[in-house]
Amino acid sequence: MLRFYSISSCSRANAVLVSSEKTNILIDCGLSGKKLSQALDLIDMHMEDIDAILVTHEHSDHIAGVGVAARMAKAKVYANGPTWEVMESTLGTLPEENKLVFDSGRTFEIGDIAISGFRTPHDAAASVGYTLAAGGKKVAVATDMGHITENARAALLGCDAVMLESNHDIKMLQNGTYPASLKRRILSEYGHLSNPDCAAFAVELVKNGTTSITLSHLSEENNLPALAYKETCLALQQAGVDVEKDLRLSVARCMSLKQIL
Repeated sequence: MLRFYSISSCSRANAVLVSSEKTNILIDCGLSGKKLSQALDLIDMHMEDIDAILVTHEHSDHIAGVGVAARMAKAKVYANGPTWEVMESTLGTLPEENKLVFDSGRTFEIGDIAISGFRTPHDAAASVGYTLAAGGKKVAVATDMGHITENARAALLGCDAVMLESNHDIKMLQNGTYPASLKRRILSEYGHLSNPDCAAFAVELVKNGTTSITLSHLSEENNLPALAYKETCLALQQAGVDVEKDLRLSVARCMSLKQIL
């Protein structure tokens, strides 16, 4: 059985846990070792149970706690080559044998979980999302991307459960206090996925078999959980989806453990 948890999802700190019968994998860790340990306690897990940490990209809200978590868990850290180049110096000392490089787009295995990284359009060295499969189930983390590429679409369609970015409400961002340069960055094709873009792709996912979508990486400044949920819910209903019967639609929160699958 595959279990899928959001530990924290927001603009400040991100961490996801995927567990099978034999393997526990953390995706990103933007929170402290203490807060991660407290979250794991809620599901009767301990730091030493983590086998590996996958990194999506080098921004601090995704890697601030990776080095500490890896040392506490004695876990291997996986990232692609360009990401290692820009993040390695910020992680602190790690054993060389625990620093693993993978090629985006190729499937590899950690324990009994098959993993594939797919490139995402974001202003980072080589940002990726991940799909993970075991026990007949496939889940995905798809955040920090300015738009849905054909590469991402191919990776995500058919997944059972997806953490999908719904970062900002466009009007809130445009009318907000961010400087113009930051607004342009977020709205660009290498920024973050907006509520309407998320909603449109959610319809595609459901039509291709996805039964659980968790809206993720919401901006605390430029979005509201109710707004993100309403926009995706409305798009699904207009497409003929019964959100109560056909889908589990939810919102991931900052520093709040949530089981997705």
